[in-house]
Amino acid sequence: MAQADFTLHMFESSLSLTDADHVLALFGSRDQNIRMIREKLGVDVLHLDGKVRVTGDEPSVVKATEVLEQLKDLVLRNGGVSIEDTQRLLAGITGDFGSIMSTQIDVINASQKIRPRTVGQAKYIDAINRREVVFALGPAGTGKTYLAVAMAVQYFKHQDVRKIILVRPAVEAGESLGFLPGDLRAKINPYLRPLLDALNAMLDYDMVKELIEKDVIEVVPLAYMRGRTLDDAFIILDEAQNCSVSQMKMFLTRMGSGSRIVVSGDPTQVDLPPNQRSGLIDAVDRLQFIDGVEIVKLTRKDIVRHHLVQEIVNAYETSGKDRKNPR
Repeated sequence: MAQADFTLHMFESSLSLTDADHVLALFGSRDQNIRMIREKLGVDVLHLDGKVRVTGDEPSVVKATEVLEQLKDLVLRNGGVSIEDTQRLLAGITGDFGSIMSTQIDVINASQKIRPRTVGQAKYIDAINRREVVFALGPAGTGKTYLAVAMAVQYFKHQDVRKIILVRPAVEAGESLGFLPGDLRAKINPYLRPLLDALNAMLDYDMVKELIEKDVIEVVPLAYMRGRTLDDAFIILDEAQNCSVSQMKMFLTRMGSGSRIVVSGDPTQVDLPPNQRSGLIDAVDRLQFIDGVEIVKLTRKDIVRHHLVQEIVNAYETSGKDRKNPR
């Protein structure tokens, strides 16, 4: 009787890394980064003859090599990597976002414990860490703005950026600045208040005030972005569904070296004239396949405000004929 051949065909991949300090940084304290990759993906990883060699079944080796390549880039750019970096990259490869959901975002106000509370939010945080430009689409209450501001503060605290710039369109719900009372600051304050509220939750009030006075933090209407080039900045555009196509193009092309952009909005809440296409919807259609750009779609399952908010969103998403007890 013929015996079946159960020989396991091993696959090998490697990446070059010759500097001893870089190897130590990549492997981590007591090889913690490599041990996590081995455990999660079931591969063997070792450094030999100036190369990091990965062996195992082909799908696992491909995933492990991608994680190691990204860790190597972090080592070369920043001089080291953390166990959180490894967790985040593995989550992006495997789709297991449990580790990210348990990781606290490192804001300056130590009393604030901020972490993603849903899988969708964890994917959002992961995308911000992996991509230079992230679009976050979703209804109110899904944490689009709050988490983006928290990540901006973390990047600033870790000196990965030198500035935080928070931007909103100055025209919403049919209101124009020209018809609002008061001076410019009084006019724009209602539009920018949600961004300031998020910022004040993560930094001491006096620190926010000082950083704004020094132009380290800017909270500005979208129109004020024209003609600028922003290097080493974390830039957030909120309520982006109310940008025109030309405004969105203008905003995205302000990006300079070392900068990251997060664009958030709700495509179902466009306040532009009926014949004007939303710059957010247009940008997602145009840019979704560009390397370095990621689109994250949050849903009502990611709403983390009062439980009634989810019910309200559900009610508005339900067609009139499906509602109970219509009046």
